[in-house]
Amino acid sequence: MTDASHDAPPPTQAVVLAGGQGSRLRPYTDDRPKPMVEIPGTGIPIIGHQLTWLAAEGVTDAVISCGHLAEVLQEWLDAAELPLRVTTVREPEPLGRGGGLKYAAAALPRPDEPWFATNGDIWTRFSLREMAAFHAERDATATLALARPRIPWGAVETDEFGHVLDFIEAPPSPYLINAGVYVFAAHFTKLLPDRGDHERTTFPRLARERLLAGFPLPQGAYWRAIDTAKDLTEAARELARP
Repeated sequence: MTDASHDAPPPTQAVVLAGGQGSRLRPYTDDRPKPMVEIPGTGIPIIGHQLTWLAAEGVTDAVISCGHLAEVLQEWLDAAELPLRVTTVREPEPLGRGGGLKYAAAALPRPDEPWFATNGDIWTRFSLREMAAFHAERDATATLALARPRIPWGAVETDEFGHVLDFIEAPPSPYLINAGVYVFAAHFTKLLPDRGDHERTTFPRLARERLLAGFPLPQGAYWRAIDTAKDLTEAARELARP
């Protein structure tokens, strides 16, 4: 079952999951939700960057799933000049990642069309249109972006005899990880659990059926998950580079 032909236009609606407490980012998240934390030197909260990026990629409507200190996020949204239409929802009770995604998706304006989704703590830039084309070409039900982050420690290269050959500072990981950005077919919403984690239920089932695709981020695309104060500092340094 698929929703899009290979020449279908990319999605124009998206869900942003912005309800996390961000406990590892304290004290920055003592008075604001994680997506409202600003990257030093930019003056823009993470959510502002995301909405600008989504709009630049053709998204006209976004649903933001709020949680921790939702009123702070709502106040910012009300005051900001937003580049797209935004609706906010708040779970009546904790539903888990999959249940929360399903609850937010119910507020999308066009339930019969595909949609993007992103975690609210992702700071990235790449072509969502290319990702949507990749998704359509594979007739996938769900596609997740894949990143290859740098390992935060130095690596040691050795030969087969155990001699140390080189020291490599923060090398790229040999493994791809879930980058927290998705394209979903319209009918994916019905496959989500009402409560629980879709990455333990829906995704494994789609993978077994070869309906889950992985889109590697293009070479040179910027990506960082903002989880700790160190991530803020490093993101600011990276973005300041010419």
